[in-house]
Amino acid sequence: RTALTDRANEQAIKMFELNLKPLLMQPPLRDKIVMGWDPGFRTGCKICVVDATGKVLDHTVVMPTINSAAKNSEAKVILKAMIAKHKVEVISCGNGTASKESEIFIVDLIKEIKAETGKEVAYVIVNEAGASVYSSSALGAEEFPDYDVTERSAVSIARRLQDPLAELVKIDPKAIGVGQYQHDMPQNRLSSALDGVVENCVNSVGADLNTASPELLSHVAGLGPAVAKNVVAYREENG
Repeated sequence: RTALTDRANEQAIKMFELNLKPLLMQPPLRDKIVMGWDPGFRTGCKICVVDATGKVLDHTVVMPTINSAAKNSEAKVILKAMIAKHKVEVISCGNGTASKESEIFIVDLIKEIKAETGKEVAYVIVNEAGASVYSSSALGAEEFPDYDVTERSAVSIARRLQDPLAELVKIDPKAIGVGQYQHDMPQNRLSSALDGVVENCVNSVGADLNTASPELLSHVAGLGPAVAKNVVAYREENG
């Protein structure tokens, strides 16, 4: 029985590794200003605009999913102003609760913007698995101390489209939801296998020393968390 369990564990870990790699290796969307959209009903949709390097420019909350014509038109006014102000090119919408209602609203909004200004705005539905884990983690709090948890996940959803690898390395691979039975497997073996996949992906792509986060840099072979933090600190001081 033990031998069978070990075999099953190895097979499950292999599935995890297999599914994680293509997720991390998704091609990035370069040089686009992106609006991150974390959909929701009761608490509204959390909106965040990030520039081409992932820096947050603006954020707000709108309520287009609660079946109210007044809230709907109010959301359109706010979002049109934001899109025009920051020259947003792509809307990155999470696939969680209220995603379908948000998508219908976004399509409508894009049509109106095109009719009024002739400007083309695209939208993409992004897998938001693990975004809530990141936004409630110590790392999320350290990166955005002034934002609440839901606003952080809107930032994560926007950046996930811009550079999936750089954003997903901030989340424990087990929380991304790419396999089954992760809680029943030997945790150390699973963690080391998945860290190996992350390291493999980061090293085959490489990292830009001038823009990479400390989490991304710490996965580069030969750089530990301490060195990665020093690199970022040096870059903040010296440009």
